[in-house]
Amino acid sequence: MKANTDHWMGLPKNLLWGYIAIFLFMTGDGFELAFLSKYIVEIGFSPAQATFAFTVYGLCAALAAWASGVIAEVITPQKAMKIGFLMWVVFHVLFMIFGLTQKNYYFILLFYGIRGLAYPLFLYSFIVVIVHNVREELVGSACGWFWAAYSLGIGVIGSYLPSLIIVHIGELNVLWFSLVWVCAGGMLAMVSLKNIKTSTHLLDLSTREKFSEMSHAVTLLVSNKNIALASVVRIINTLSLYGFAIIMPLLFVGDLGFTMPDWLQIWAIFFFSTIVFNVFWGIMSQKWGMLRLIRWYGCIGCAVFSLSFYYLPVYFGDNFWIAALGATLLGASTAAFVPMTALFPALEPEHKGAAISVCNLSAGLSNFFAPAIATLLLPFVGVKGVVFAYSALYILAFLLTLYIQFTQKEFGPMTRSTARSVS
Repeated sequence: MKANTDHWMGLPKNLLWGYIAIFLFMTGDGFELAFLSKYIVEIGFSPAQATFAFTVYGLCAALAAWASGVIAEVITPQKAMKIGFLMWVVFHVLFMIFGLTQKNYYFILLFYGIRGLAYPLFLYSFIVVIVHNVREELVGSACGWFWAAYSLGIGVIGSYLPSLIIVHIGELNVLWFSLVWVCAGGMLAMVSLKNIKTSTHLLDLSTREKFSEMSHAVTLLVSNKNIALASVVRIINTLSLYGFAIIMPLLFVGDLGFTMPDWLQIWAIFFFSTIVFNVFWGIMSQKWGMLRLIRWYGCIGCAVFSLSFYYLPVYFGDNFWIAALGATLLGASTAAFVPMTALFPALEPEHKGAAISVCNLSAGLSNFFAPAIATLLLPFVGVKGVVFAYSALYILAFLLTLYIQFTQKEFGPMTRSTARSVS
């Protein structure tokens, strides 16, 4: 039974400091996102090597994301977040000292990859806190605020702040500065969530029973067709987010004449757009229906605006505000996928932790596939070809949503046949 929490526009007041902790942590985690690939190239490695480093990172993040939901329920979300926080700090330091500073590619892959295991444990365990402390009808909007905090951290402050200081202190010092933010978020989470109650029914299980519960995070992909389809849609959801952060600096800065601070500010605008629309779409999903929102505003929107994000600066040149318009439109459509987080546990109410783990696995796989697609296609079709590949996959996601069966109180059964009548 979930607590009847007070809320403000869907924001649970008793979890406010947890949301702030997510913002602080992801700000530090996001410092590197929009410039690290180019920096790895600048210190002597090829673009393919740079994107492969992100691919390894994404694979590790996917594995941690897959396990995070059930681990959080088995050992409590607070303990899972603490493990993720400590791992991030330790392996970031090792990545900096032995990888980037020494320009050792193998240590870059090793320590950056292991660090990729850390942030999903911290980030996604908080979703378990939300699910167990927010009334079911408010989970969608609470998750909207979660992704708003995530975007404000990793995208807006995490991109804009480096754009102001990177020319003064350099890339390496910016990455060291990220530790301050991560430590602030990690410690705030440990203090603010200490007394927050979550379900304890899994804590008394035997070791064998706990592993059996964790196995549901795998078997759901086979036993629940709707979960499997939603998983593919969730993977496609953030392809542009993770992919464009890697390939677009090569276009904007390398070919079109934008400065690195210009690019970082444009990327920050993209994330600022997702913040506003994360909250908006989270609230609207309760009125319009989750699948309808994902299908039309998410899938079709991203298919169109991924292309516009590429073509607007290519056509108009290094015009900051035109590029910012493209970033705003893409951010708005990317945010329309925000109901996905609430959709997974609703599709499997008997194993919500496992369903969240599948959602998190899908998010992590997106972090893997986005740079993997870029790594494979970039040498042959360039940035333009990669953008078209992402756009085509959003069309595929649109088609898959037609086959997801889901009942939402306001709209009744959402099947392939009824979807056409309400969409």
